[in-house]
Amino acid sequence: MAGRELKALFRAYREGDELAFRRAAQEIVEEEEAKNHLALARDLRSLITGSSSPLAIVPEMALPDPPMDREGEWPLAQVRRPEKHFEDLVLNGKLVDQLQTLADEYRRWEEIDRRGIPRRQRILFHGPPGCGKTSAAEAIANEIGLPLVVVRIDAVVSSYLGETASNLHRIFDFVGKGSWVLLFDEFDALGKARDDATEHGEVKRVITAFLQMLDAFRGPSLLIAATNHDHLLDPALWRRFDDVLEFPRATVHQSRKLLRRRLRAVHHPGVDIDASAARLKGKPHAAVEKVAWDAIRFSVLDDRAAVEQGDLDRAIDQALARPW
Repeated sequence: MAGRELKALFRAYREGDELAFRRAAQEIVEEEEAKNHLALARDLRSLITGSSSPLAIVPEMALPDPPMDREGEWPLAQVRRPEKHFEDLVLNGKLVDQLQTLADEYRRWEEIDRRGIPRRQRILFHGPPGCGKTSAAEAIANEIGLPLVVVRIDAVVSSYLGETASNLHRIFDFVGKGSWVLLFDEFDALGKARDDATEHGEVKRVITAFLQMLDAFRGPSLLIAATNHDHLLDPALWRRFDDVLEFPRATVHQSRKLLRRRLRAVHHPGVDIDASAARLKGKPHAAVEKVAWDAIRFSVLDDRAAVEQGDLDRAIDQALARPW
């Protein structure tokens, strides 16, 4: 293993930096996997992700029923235990550090309140589709040990006059009764600019109501909104968020890490990870993951235990032929 990773590992241990320690450990595991030292890599990974990890969420966490619409027929959100961890994310180090800081701050909100410092409680994630926004929200929830409440935009938005705002009130009332990470995915469906000529008065009233709810949002919960189309958002929404984080497309280095990580469970001798990652330059994380899963799928359908370069090339060709 490289001396660089070992130095980073020992430095993180000395400084008590758990995130840096895990990141260096993950690099070592991936290097061993690349050398086909699969038994060693598996043992090291089990030590990193063992049940004693402070990042592991309590499996017996009780989950309440989700908020329902007026008639009690449709759930307005999904309440679930988060499973993603920060070490599962293949993002640039600066962005992961920002996410970790948000989680660290949450644990110290009481002290932050005591000092009169405004909380960072309403966060906006923006960037192209498939670049890790939803996974990052889930990892934050796991890190701070809270259930994840994912708003079902399709259920919230109603064709009945005034019902969408009423559904939003129900969600905020629900969140106000406990501690959660509340995620508004595909947020632009709710927050479109009010000067959009294609939208009618009802949409404008919903946005105004939502702005008021955001302003009034308090309590021990973290609100995250994620959008793929930041240019569609109403300008007044931006200043309502305490922080805004951008999720860019995967770099070639990140694509390389993702391919190695997803292929680690199968034998793949002779596969050129570097060249394959280079072909995926400019594609989102979701495209890279799909390439890996498709390559494994092709090998299974061909009754082979190992993934070959032809499987990966075929999967990349299909990924490049479709929009992302």
